[in-house]
Amino acid sequence: MSGVREILQNRELFHVGENDTVASVVRRMAEIHVGAILVLEGEQLRGVFSERDLMTRVVLERLDPELTPVKDVMSTEIATIDETASLEEALEAMHAHNCRHLPVTRGSRVVAFLSMRDLMHYELARKTEELGHMRAYIRGAS
Repeated sequence: MSGVREILQNRELFHVGENDTVASVVRRMAEIHVGAILVLEGEQLRGVFSERDLMTRVVLERLDPELTPVKDVMSTEIATIDETASLEEALEAMHAHNCRHLPVTRGSRVVAFLSMRDLMHYELARKTEELGHMRAYIRGAS
């Protein structure tokens, strides 16, 4: 059984500060091609800002993204998962908390950010490898 640590090793931890404006955070998200980003102050997790937060808390409320600090519109009720958790536990946590992103912790420190896409890519790669082995076995048996 694979774990969260294995699929996230050597990945850069992208984050923004809680006083950054929504506009600067969105530009950063677009630059690194992500749909959600951690909001940290120092090493402390303050929240997560996602495309959904942008739409429901900024656009629909007609707030000015150039003037609005991300701390005013980010999600703060955040589920986390320990880096030693299995991928199945991560998937269950996402389902239970109705989210697509989980900050990954080591003790009280955030060390990575796991997305549903990460889980799907890992599983697809695993299934593709398995299929390749099965095809090779069938070719060898015939």
